[in-house]
Amino acid sequence: MATLRRPLPHHLFIRRRFRWWIPIISLLLSSQTITQLDFLPHHHPPDPPSETARVTRFPPCDPSLSEYTPCEDVQRSLKFDRDMLIYRERHCPEKEELLKCRIPAPYGYKVPFRWPESREFAWFANVPHKELVVEKKNQNWVRVEGDRFRFPGGGTMFPRGADAYIDDIDKLINLKDGSIRTAIDTGCGVASWGAYLLSRNILAMSFAPRDTHEAQVQFALERGVPALVGVIASIRLPYPSRAFDMAHCSRCLIPWGQYDGLYLIEVDRVLRPGGYWILSGPPINWEKYWKGWNRTAGDLKSEQSLIETVARSLCWKKLVQRDDFAIWQKPTNHIHCKANRKVFKRPRFCQAQNPDSAWYTKLEACLTPLPDVSNVNEVAGGQLARWPERLNTIPPRISSGSLPGITGTTYVENSELWKKRVEYYKTIDYQLAETGRYRNLLDMNAYLGGFAAALVDDPVWVMNTVPVEADQINTLGVVYERGLIGTYQNWCEAMSTYPRTYDFIHADSIFSLYKDKCEMEDIILEMDRILRPEGSVIIRDDVDVLVKLKNIMDGVQWDGRILDHEKGPHERNKILFAVKQYWVAPPLPTKLNQQV
Repeated sequence: MATLRRPLPHHLFIRRRFRWWIPIISLLLSSQTITQLDFLPHHHPPDPPSETARVTRFPPCDPSLSEYTPCEDVQRSLKFDRDMLIYRERHCPEKEELLKCRIPAPYGYKVPFRWPESREFAWFANVPHKELVVEKKNQNWVRVEGDRFRFPGGGTMFPRGADAYIDDIDKLINLKDGSIRTAIDTGCGVASWGAYLLSRNILAMSFAPRDTHEAQVQFALERGVPALVGVIASIRLPYPSRAFDMAHCSRCLIPWGQYDGLYLIEVDRVLRPGGYWILSGPPINWEKYWKGWNRTAGDLKSEQSLIETVARSLCWKKLVQRDDFAIWQKPTNHIHCKANRKVFKRPRFCQAQNPDSAWYTKLEACLTPLPDVSNVNEVAGGQLARWPERLNTIPPRISSGSLPGITGTTYVENSELWKKRVEYYKTIDYQLAETGRYRNLLDMNAYLGGFAAALVDDPVWVMNTVPVEADQINTLGVVYERGLIGTYQNWCEAMSTYPRTYDFIHADSIFSLYKDKCEMEDIILEMDRILRPEGSVIIRDDVDVLVKLKNIMDGVQWDGRILDHEKGPHERNKILFAVKQYWVAPPLPTKLNQQV
C-alpha cells in the first residue's frame, strides 16, 4: 500500500519552489541602482552652450585669406596651362589641402547697403581695393567717396551709363514685353549691365574671371547683383542648354572667332531658341575706334569677318549693326540648319552628347542640336510664356515628359508646398521676413526652383544650385524655363564665389545627399566662407543629421537651434536655423593699412 505524503506547508513550498531566485532577488534589492523606464523623446537637442563654455574647434584663418576663393586660388592657378586661359578655370584643392579654419571678414566690415541703394554704393572696408578706381577712372566704373565706393553705372562701352546703354539695346530688340527674362553677361566687370537690367525685370547671370581686374565680381556681389567667378576657356559654362534669352559681351576680350569658333558654339548651347547675342566693343564699329584700340584697321576687319563667318555657320541671323552694337539671333529650330550642313561642313552636329551636362565637361567644336520639331514654325523644346506668367506656367521640359517622374501635377504641388514652407521660414527668421534686410540668397538644392519662386515678390535674388550628384534628374533647365537663374555645383568642392557672398543660405537634404561623399564639416566651413556675418542658414534634413550638424556649428560660432517641421513635431525631418556671429579680422599694421 502506497504511503501518502503530507502536503508541505505553504511557506515551505514557496521557499523550495523559488529557492534559486532568492539570492537574485536579494541582490537586486540590495543594489543602489534602480532602473527606470524612460519614455521621453531623445532627439531634443540640449540648449546651446553659453559663450563662456563654447569651444571653438575651427580657429580663424590668417587675415590674408579674407578673400580666399579655394577653386580660383591665384597661386594654385599658376601651375596650369595658360593656353586658352585654362589656368583661370576651376582648380580646387585636394582633400589634404582643405583649410580647417574660418575665413575672416576684413577689419571694419559692415552689413552692405540695402537694395536699391546698394546698386550705387558699397562700403570700402568690405572690399578694400582701389585698383579698379585707378585703372578705370575715365570709364565711370567705380569711384571712392570717403568710406564708400560709388558706382556711377558706367562701363568701357557705355560712358553715358548702363541705363542709357540698355535703352539703346531696347531700340533694337524688345526688352519690355516679357519675352526676355534671363540673360548672361560674359566678362561682366562690376556688373553694371546686370544691375540696371533688374529694374526691367530681366535677371542677368554675370561672370568674370579672377584676374588683374581686382575684385570685379566681388564688387558686383556687394552691390547685390547676381554674379559668379568664371571664365569661358576649355570647359562648358556651368549652365544647362537653352538657358538664357539673351547673351551679352561688352568689350569682354573673348576671342570669339578663334579655336574654330569654340566659344560662340558654347554661347549657342546656352542660348534658348530665338535668343539674342549682343556684341559691343572690338571689333564692332572698328572704322571709328581702331586708332583708340591700338590695333590696325586690317586686323579688326579680319576679326569681325571671322566672327560673322562663325555666326553664319551656327545658323544665326544678324539682325542689326548700328553704332556700337551688333545683334544676332539664334534660330527657333534646326530644320534649315540641318539642311545647310551641305554648305557649312563645320561645325558638325554633336553626336550622343548630353546638352545639359556642364560640370567639368570639355568644350567640343560641334553644334548642340535643338529638340526635334514637326514644322519650321515650331519652337524647339517648346514656346516659353512671357514674364511674369512664365514663373508659374508648367515648363516645357516638364510638359514634354523629358524629366522622368516629374509631371505638371508634381510641379504645381511643389510650388504650393514651397509657398507654405517659406511662409513658415519667415516666422523662424525675422531677418528673412524683414523686407530689404536680405538681398543675396543661395538655395543649395533647388530642385524645381520652388523656394526662389515663393520669394519672387521680395527684393531678393536667389542663386539656385542643382547638385551634380542629382544628375539623373537634372532640373536646372526647369529653373531657367521658369525665368530664374542658377548653376551646377558639387558641394564637396568650394563654390566659385567670394567670401561673404550671401545673406541667407537654404539647404534642403544636402547633408543626407553628401553623407558618404565628403565630410560634413567641410561643407559647413564652405557655407561659413560664403555667408555674411550676421547672415542666417536654414537646413532641412533628418533629425539625426541635424543633431550632428548642430555640434559642428558650435565650432564655427553659429548660434543655432533645431525646430519642428512645419507639419508638426511628429515629422522625422526637422529644421535647423542658425545665425553666423559677427566677427572680423584684427586691424592691419599701420604701414600695410596705408598701402591698402
